[in-house]
Amino acid sequence: MPAQPQTGPGWALVTGATAGIGAAFARRFAADGRHLVLVARDARRLTDTAAELSERHGVSVRTIPADLSTDAGCEVVERRLADVVEPIEVLVNNAGISLARSFLKSTVDDEARLLRLNVHAVMRLTQAVLPAMTERGSGAVINVSSVAGFGAVMPGSTYSASKAWVTNFSESVGQATRRFGVRVMVLCPGYVRTEFHQRAGINTSKMPDWLWLSADDVVAEALRDLRKGKLVSVPDWKYKAAVFGLRHAPRGLLRTVAGDTRGRIGRDER
Repeated sequence: MPAQPQTGPGWALVTGATAGIGAAFARRFAADGRHLVLVARDARRLTDTAAELSERHGVSVRTIPADLSTDAGCEVVERRLADVVEPIEVLVNNAGISLARSFLKSTVDDEARLLRLNVHAVMRLTQAVLPAMTERGSGAVINVSSVAGFGAVMPGSTYSASKAWVTNFSESVGQATRRFGVRVMVLCPGYVRTEFHQRAGINTSKMPDWLWLSADDVVAEALRDLRKGKLVSVPDWKYKAAVFGLRHAPRGLLRTVAGDTRGRIGRDER
């Protein structure tokens, strides 16, 4: 069995750390006594978040303002991940975006930015941290994906395709790193109450309350699954059932029930 990821003091790096699931990971790690490196685009929010966590939990919190959809943003984070003096013991690749429009009405620039952040940055940062982790025989990477990655459930959206890559990539790499004592796990939540949909301009007002999860609950279950050695974590029974359906239901049935509004484009809108 691979070594258990440490839960005591040490360094964790979290991307997309100022809101939603990323902020929940930061809070949990700080409460567990971990020192933090927080990455996000908004420098002011990073500073405020770092000050709050440091004061409340007495841990060291450093910040890296960076846009991970750019090479420059990835490079500055990669340099920190390669540091062997204060090694990163847990990496959480949480930063990601969606688009509130169908591919039929999207632009190459917007789609390329989605892929650079949701796919390219996840690959680069995972690859940057693994050499040090495998060398010392410990560490963990959590890549945040989505239940949407298990099927084309949002007609016209490329978000689910990007998350399908994250899920497959993480599960594959996780199998390769086990023998080195390093765990790579993909976290696939459903609807979580965060700023994610609002930032993307996606209207969720018609979604029933029972579908929503809290970010703190998602993180708690993810860390339990990490300790158990799971490669794929799907929080909450209803989304476990949804994933089973997405994996085994006939594709024709899935296309019939899929109903994300980003894909409902009439002929006059093309």
